[in-house]
Amino acid sequence: MTTQLDGAAPVAAATGSLVAAARAATPGTGHARHLNAAGAALPSAAVLETVVDHLRLEARIGGYEAAEAVRPRAEQAYGLAARLIGGRAEDVAFTESATVAWHRAVDGLRLGPGDRVVATSSTYVSSALHLFELRRRYGVVVEVIGADETGAVDLGALRAALRTPAALVTAAHVPTSSGLIEPAAAIGELARAAGVPYLLDATQSLGQLPVDVTEIGCALLVGTGRKFLRGPRGTGLLWLDPVLGAELRPPAPDVRGASWTADDEYGLVPGARRFETWEYSHALRLGLTAALEELHATGADATHRHIAALGAELRAALAAVPGVRVVDPPAAGGGIVTFVRDGETPARTARALRVAGLHVVSVPAAHGQWDLGRRGLPGVVRASVHVYNDSDDIAALVDALSPRVSPRRAGAPLPGERPVSAPALLSEHVDTIVIGAGVHGSSAAWQLAARGDRVLHLEQFAAGHGRGSSHGPTRMIRRAYPSPVWDDLVDRAYLGWAALEAEAGRALVTRTGGLYARPAGGGAGGLRGPGCTLVDGARAAEIFPGLALGEEYVAVHDPDAGVIDASGALAALAELGRGHGVRRHDGTPVLDWAPDGDGVVVRTPHGPVRAARLVVCAGPWTGSLIPAFADVLRVIRIVNIHVGSSVTSTLAPPALGSFSVDVPDVGLLYGIPAIGGRAVKIGLDLGPDDDPATVPGPVTETERATLRALAARFLPTADGAVEADLACRYTMAPGNRFAVGPLPETPQVLVAAACSGHGFKFGPAIGAALADLAYRVPRPDLDFLDPARMLRRER
Repeated sequence: MTTQLDGAAPVAAATGSLVAAARAATPGTGHARHLNAAGAALPSAAVLETVVDHLRLEARIGGYEAAEAVRPRAEQAYGLAARLIGGRAEDVAFTESATVAWHRAVDGLRLGPGDRVVATSSTYVSSALHLFELRRRYGVVVEVIGADETGAVDLGALRAALRTPAALVTAAHVPTSSGLIEPAAAIGELARAAGVPYLLDATQSLGQLPVDVTEIGCALLVGTGRKFLRGPRGTGLLWLDPVLGAELRPPAPDVRGASWTADDEYGLVPGARRFETWEYSHALRLGLTAALEELHATGADATHRHIAALGAELRAALAAVPGVRVVDPPAAGGGIVTFVRDGETPARTARALRVAGLHVVSVPAAHGQWDLGRRGLPGVVRASVHVYNDSDDIAALVDALSPRVSPRRAGAPLPGERPVSAPALLSEHVDTIVIGAGVHGSSAAWQLAARGDRVLHLEQFAAGHGRGSSHGPTRMIRRAYPSPVWDDLVDRAYLGWAALEAEAGRALVTRTGGLYARPAGGGAGGLRGPGCTLVDGARAAEIFPGLALGEEYVAVHDPDAGVIDASGALAALAELGRGHGVRRHDGTPVLDWAPDGDGVVVRTPHGPVRAARLVVCAGPWTGSLIPAFADVLRVIRIVNIHVGSSVTSTLAPPALGSFSVDVPDVGLLYGIPAIGGRAVKIGLDLGPDDDPATVPGPVTETERATLRALAARFLPTADGAVEADLACRYTMAPGNRFAVGPLPETPQVLVAAACSGHGFKFGPAIGAALADLAYRVPRPDLDFLDPARMLRRER
């Protein structure tokens, strides 16, 4: 329903209520500030559950049976879509995307040699490519109408072009490359007067702008579900004017839209469904149905008004940021704003903002040559808002883009400049000091520097040393965890690794799947998690033939588990940190630190240095730097071995993935499959107390023999020699929890500690969390890891 709004105060109240309700119903708003609705908006929890529930139904009773069970529900989608665009349900067809809808509509026109297609410069890249192919293959003539001084299509030029017979007029209501709003109804008026079919690409407007096919006067319309409709990816729609639709024939009929009536005859079904196919994702279609219902329940008009008002605020705010140039044409409006930043490519701007927890996207000229190419723009950054966004999101974006008068920017070395010596550097003030160059310290240093901090990164040993917990070639990542309290952080970990891979330009995570076993009949407990299933020994053997569990075990299967390139990750984090100005000093121990007003002073052998904040990621040395943790944490020795095989393929994916086995009276055996040219890796998740002040001793024959015996029991083909071994340290805490956050008495000091043998997988997420907390960004999802709780020994 639509609420009538009168006056500024009711508008503000209604908008606040709209945003609060949208955020409460949208899980993704807790992960980042999502300003990419024009790419793929965040779906609601109801949309997600609808999709997943149907997939579960298919798995339980079968795909055909599930489709039959939900057919009445699926039919509602046609009416919901028709109501949104002012058409009839029978004139709506659903497709896999707007591009597929475009192809089917244009191909249904059966364009031939000499047929003219008149297109606006706002046309989307995939549509333009299709027109180029029609020109090459069939001799279709493509004529592009330029823009007027407002950036919109030159209506005078279009009128003149339509004096010559044409087969089609096409325009994008809102292009991918800017916030331009084309005069869709004026184009329709000219097309109707010329008797030419008009195809409107409403991909970027459905859900954010009013779209009425009668008022616009188009004969064909295409759109997508994933953008402002907030439906799932893999959904699109096609609307056909009933008169034109009766004449169009799909070039490749399908049993969904046609009936085989005789030996060599077939007939098309009436209406737009003749352009549908039999095979499609019923789960996604139902998700789109749920999204359309939510839009109508919220009120399409209220949604449009909120997006338009917030878009105007966003455009004005960005225009006021020094070094940022809004590049939208004068005819822009709605909730999409494009901009560029001085001295920085749009792709780099978008990546830096993502690191800062702000999701925008860069659009290259290759996605809109008739627009960006003609305007001389190699690319733009595109920000777009929806009902779950508000002024706080805009303020965060502006803050992230605003130039900072900071020592890092003023004093960072230029390319080719000699670095400052350690003693000189340490005499200067910095914004943040990070102690420890393991995965968490390196991630925190990068994340903070990317947000504008001048970061001094101190590591007491040489780079790549083997005295802590982050060395070695591989680590495990998994969604399977013992408690749902971890699920949000696990999600952030997977997102964080994906963002790190994108920023670094290299693959760091290999998905292998995982099995995590415990004795059958052992009662409640063990791992669980989103997407994970409990399997018996027989099914486990089918999943990983290389792992021999037997009937006495059950296992949790985690299809998303995998292997992290640990050494590659540390190298990438160090490289990215340097790129953002991190000053890293290896071989520089911290002697002690003390609060200094609202900042902190850190003493090193090179002298003291003051900073606004301190981040301690010191692993086994946390207790020596923060005495309150000395009696809470326990440092233990852990060893791993890599065992060869006479049949290596049996211990490599897909025959084996990441795994663990809870072996009674022995401990937790864990393993990484043979990957990257290395043999299978195994270790035991326990060990004796260890002194971090000493160098870890070599793996002993007794330790090696214990692991070889376990390998022989659970990995029968691990029959080769021990090809490598490694000793490391776990810093264990009560309940195997972490401590992530500010110290109770000195909130300018943050800690990430006691990762209890399972912390590497959270590296990028912990780094982002520390950066958030340093900037006072609320992170209630981390309350269960509050250092104060650990110091109080709370479970």
